[in-house]
Amino acid sequence: MFRTTALALLLATPALADEIWVTNEKDNTISVIDTATLEVTRTIATGERPRGITFSADHSVVYICASDSDAVQVMDPVSGEILHDLPSGEDPEQFVLHPDNRRLYIANEDDAITTVVDTQTRRVIAQIDVGIEPEGMAVSPDGKTVITTSETTNMAHWIDTGTETIFANTLVDSRPRHAEFVKDGAELWVSAEIGGTVTVFDTSDQSEKAKLHFAIKGVHDDLIQPVGFELTPDGKTAFVALGPSNHLAVVNAETYEVEQYILVGRRVWHMAFDRDHAQLFTTNGISGDVTVVDVATRKAVKTIKVGRYPWGAAFRPTEG
Repeated sequence: MFRTTALALLLATPALADEIWVTNEKDNTISVIDTATLEVTRTIATGERPRGITFSADHSVVYICASDSDAVQVMDPVSGEILHDLPSGEDPEQFVLHPDNRRLYIANEDDAITTVVDTQTRRVIAQIDVGIEPEGMAVSPDGKTVITTSETTNMAHWIDTGTETIFANTLVDSRPRHAEFVKDGAELWVSAEIGGTVTVFDTSDQSEKAKLHFAIKGVHDDLIQPVGFELTPDGKTAFVALGPSNHLAVVNAETYEVEQYILVGRRVWHMAFDRDHAQLFTTNGISGDVTVVDVATRKAVKTIKVGRYPWGAAFRPTEG
């Protein structure tokens, strides 16, 4: 009898679902989406104008760039409680967590610096002068190099994490917004919002390797503004958010050719994959929603209403 009852209870208990966390910069909230039901399950208050968001390596805490609060907030993702703030410098926009799970590199747009914070001691360990209006941040898989992109200077700044100094500066097109190391760190991709391109660099010598261009039938070129992007785990396919064009580009990451475009919500900013990389969740700022894209079919399958001006997105596993 006990075994039967226990089994019935086990079967009746719903499995914990993974989550996508979305920052809503106009509502000062985070919307938490269940990746199984594709519904918002929680709305959590944050500081002012939350933008960048990332989890610690074990997902025990979440870091949030509260830009207008001039703070990086550290939150318990289970309770939604803000545990403390980190000294972030003014107007933190984006950040990246070093593979050591300790150093947080933060772009301070108003100060033209990259601030390096020790998340354990909660102290600033370095401030690095970069170009005007820094935003995009990336860290190489080996942790030796961090990138800051500066929107007005139109550069990617290459930072040696051993010395916390810049060792190279490379020009990109107008208003770089996002950067990622791909292909095990062999390439760096940088999007240029106003330039309308994504530049691919060879990380061995910081030389330009390729440049991606986009054209959507019936959409004016001025509306095609690349911002965030993500690559599939095999490194073969990239999804690029094209801002007010309201489309994603699907790019062959080996030939650098655009294979197709996917219509999503209005002014698509950033995105995050689910656990199996089967679904892609895009943040659509103007329409205040998230589009769910089926990666295999490359089709938008659902729209999820969130808060006002969703911006950043991050995946959180809740089990396993």
